[in-house]
Amino acid sequence: MRQYNIGFILEQALGHVTHAKNLMANVPHDASITPHWGLVPFEVSGRAAKIPIYKSNWTVRSGLRARGLLAKMAREAPLDVLFFHTQVPAVLCTDWIRRIPSVVSLDATPLQYDELGASYSHETGPAWLERIKWGLNRDCFAAARQIVAWTEWTKAGLVKGYGVDPEKIAVIPPGVTVRDWVSPKPRREPSTRSVQSASVKVLFVGGDLERKGGRLLLQAFRAVAQSTAVAQSTAVAQQQPGIELHLVTKEKLDPEPGLFVYNNVKPNSDFLKQLYWDSDIFCLPTLGDCLPMVLSEAGAAGLPLISTRLAAIPEVAIEGETGLLVPPGDAEALTVALRTLVEQPELRARLGARAAQLVAERFDSERNTQMLLDLLKIVADRSTAQRTALKTSQEGAHG
Repeated sequence: MRQYNIGFILEQALGHVTHAKNLMANVPHDASITPHWGLVPFEVSGRAAKIPIYKSNWTVRSGLRARGLLAKMAREAPLDVLFFHTQVPAVLCTDWIRRIPSVVSLDATPLQYDELGASYSHETGPAWLERIKWGLNRDCFAAARQIVAWTEWTKAGLVKGYGVDPEKIAVIPPGVTVRDWVSPKPRREPSTRSVQSASVKVLFVGGDLERKGGRLLLQAFRAVAQSTAVAQSTAVAQQQPGIELHLVTKEKLDPEPGLFVYNNVKPNSDFLKQLYWDSDIFCLPTLGDCLPMVLSEAGAAGLPLISTRLAAIPEVAIEGETGLLVPPGDAEALTVALRTLVEQPELRARLGARAAQLVAERFDSERNTQMLLDLLKIVADRSTAQRTALKTSQEGAHG
């Protein structure tokens, strides 16, 4: 069995930190691979925080840091293939990508990110600078042996925005370790659950309350809670469950009836998993995201999803199949979707069951990591075969 030395250059910003942790947990399961990890930190401090451009430009900072990591890796072992996630640290490493067979992975192209920029406080630069940026990314994608797109949405952006050959792009989503998120106890069937015994529990997980749509969800929650209170004061109270909202976020909020706020909850913690298992609906009405990994966590836990019709979100929160989708920023539509799932337990059960099935099939990090490793091995083997064929050809020409 061939042994492969693979260099992993992994961006450490936002949700990419979790993706890197999943890779570092799953890659060692393949005994044929010796991984060399290069984590590219986002933070800047000390003297570096005073250097113009470097301190404020993530592409420059990550690219230079990646180059240092690559030089160290190359001294330690002959690398068979490089894997970059994302393209941000790869853009200034095109010479390395040409020298060592490389695969570049991304969740969104720079052009797609520009479209979502307002939610991330991201602004495009002057036209001349954007042309340079586009050219650098195009060259990076062209130099890579393969591109890994997290979603079909990402793949479409690569083809349309940068002219990448569709045959060069493999769609391999990120994911979660599904078995860790499946509830140890089966969810109760709607027919066995008394609406008087417990309120319907809605869960939100998002550090940035504003960008993730948490404030919009608060509006919808209050509207549904108010209508529920009115219904419970009438003769239909027996058919009208209550509602609770559980927010996992960094922001502190004033207490109010039915609202539960959790700060400083660690990713992948037992406490967080229990919140998923105890909930009935997962709601993330985000204003700016490519593919939030919390949707995969919620789906694995068997929760129906409410989210926004944005970027690649419809590939996991599928309208009428795994959840309900609303336009970004539409409080009225969000209220209707929330009320629908609160009032229809059978629909919740159907959507949640399908969400669990979809995540197990398409967003299992263990399975998808192996798909990625198989691709990296193919790239390495092809490169070896090409070098061997070239050497044989040259020897024949001189023989």
